[in-house]
Amino acid sequence: MSDLQDPRVLFAAERTLLAWNRTSLGLIAFGFVVERAGLLMQVLQPEQGALVTLSPAFILGLLFILFGGVCAMVSAWQFSRVLNTLNDNEIPPGYRPRWGMLANVIVAILGLSLAAVLLHLHQ
Repeated sequence: MSDLQDPRVLFAAERTLLAWNRTSLGLIAFGFVVERAGLLMQVLQPEQGALVTLSPAFILGLLFILFGGVCAMVSAWQFSRVLNTLNDNEIPPGYRPRWGMLANVIVAILGLSLAAVLLHLHQ
């Protein structure tokens, strides 16, 4: 339980959550670019014959995407733990702090879904 009685504690935690959201989105986007760049390199090198099913770029890109999704989920979980420590004086009346957490959960679900779709398409 926090004893600061200051709503700035909530807003600082929310800024941290949203920074993690941006980090997660960046990791997912970078992973997608790495995965697609590996596919492009395979297409541009016709002398290698058939496409390799699991290229190093595909695996690395997929790992970045999965890491971004996990970061989004863990940051939402950490934020919920912080919210549970705040008292009523630290949350402004009518303010709904769980919306930022919902955004992170959605980013996590979409990132993990993207990884699943890419894995399915690569088989």
